[in-house]
Amino acid sequence: MSTVVDTLADLTPLVGQSLGSSSWVEVDQNRIDTFANATGDHQWIHTDPERARSGPFGTTIAHGYLTLSLLIPMWSELLEIRANITKVNVGLGKVRFPAPVPVGSKVRLTATLTGVVPVVGGVQVTIDAVIERDGSDKPVCVAQPIFRFLT
Repeated sequence: MSTVVDTLADLTPLVGQSLGSSSWVEVDQNRIDTFANATGDHQWIHTDPERARSGPFGTTIAHGYLTLSLLIPMWSELLEIRANITKVNVGLGKVRFPAPVPVGSKVRLTATLTGVVPVVGGVQVTIDAVIERDGSDKPVCVAQPIFRFLT
């Protein structure tokens, strides 16, 4: 856990600060295939290792939305609010996938708290999130998730 606060009010002073980085998560072929089965997206570049060897990346790659979906479990490592709250995903301000995630890669999330706005029953929080791949200088996902923390 990178950042721990007691109450929602403790978030406001953290605006503009990094909340740290998550642990690394491996994206193996089983995870990719499971995501393909869950979404119905069985494009060969994700699910056919033999064909993908002669494709543009030389191997299978994770779906962009699989990479994005990993944001939530990695995010849960970065901020703990000790108060009894409910967490709700509101949406995304933006999402980009600047680079692929080849099978076998490890990814992690680094996040900065960019906004805390009061809403009825709690606060709405905006995060600048960057998912990076171990060994790459280019991020694999840049997103701006918006959450509500409600008491």
